[in-house]
Amino acid sequence: MRRPTIPDLAEAAGVSVATVNRVLSGAANVRLATRERVKQAAEDIGFYGVGSIQARVAAARPRLRFGVLLLQPHRPFYQNVARALEEAASSTTEADVDLRIEFLEDLSPQNIAARALDLATSCNAICLTAAVHPIVTEALEQIQTRGIPVFALISQISVTGQMSYIGLDNWKVGRTSAWAFANICKAPGKIGILMGNPRYRNQEMNETGFRSFFREFAPEFVLLEPASTFESAAVAQDLTEKLLADHPDLVGLYISGGGISGALAALRSGARPGSLVVVGYDLTDVTRAALLDGTMTLVISHPLGRLARDAIDGMIRACAHPGTNQTSIAPFELYTRENI
Repeated sequence: MRRPTIPDLAEAAGVSVATVNRVLSGAANVRLATRERVKQAAEDIGFYGVGSIQARVAAARPRLRFGVLLLQPHRPFYQNVARALEEAASSTTEADVDLRIEFLEDLSPQNIAARALDLATSCNAICLTAAVHPIVTEALEQIQTRGIPVFALISQISVTGQMSYIGLDNWKVGRTSAWAFANICKAPGKIGILMGNPRYRNQEMNETGFRSFFREFAPEFVLLEPASTFESAAVAQDLTEKLLADHPDLVGLYISGGGISGALAALRSGARPGSLVVVGYDLTDVTRAALLDGTMTLVISHPLGRLARDAIDGMIRACAHPGTNQTSIAPFELYTRENI
């Protein structure tokens, strides 16, 4: 068989011979997407100069370092987020991304601000999950004034449009959770609400949407005052045990924040698994097991692969086009024991 030629490569890639020659020579006036298409075609047809094309394409990609701050490392959800981000960074063809992921054990505003400022000294863009607090906001604004894009992941930090947000429409998440209770509970009654920390804007919007649905469509339900778990499984377990003891007529539990493993442990030990409608967030090994044994009714989950790709792609675009907003709202996923 004859060796593929430059015209063969041009035909396979759907470009002109002149474009292939520019890719081979490393000319600057070729779009990255076109270089990638020529490289892929060269690999597919076994073009003799594929090694040279691969090197030219790699050299043309921008080299970027992104910093990520996630919440406590012992929480399975954030370990899953980290893995999704790593996969998205390694698979993108738009840039060579060096991803630096750090976890926040100390969630104090002072520590978050200090860690963000430190990370920004060596990164082209940063992405973080954090509660809204003046100390944190001030630090992030300082970072942005230095021309370093800041992205809020999972929980929105700024509503002014000055900080890109990658996550869900949490008002809709809250209303969808309320819809589940209103339609699954056998009769109206009391619903307990656990929040992690009201300073996380996503949790605050979850509760807002949740209450708005009941005001509009199911006012016969009684929504108890939310209790804060402060993202602690031990606190969530204590609060859930107290709810079960103080409200034997409880018909549902809405777990809107961190500490879900503790709440599920209390439900199981309280001899009431399956007797309550329980809605919480994100499909992990813990929530999957709770769905299967009937402790949980519904899980609303972040599409982590989609969010990770949007975050990495958004940071790449923000570095190429400073000052642009790269907010991306993803559709959420719904899980019951019947579809996991």
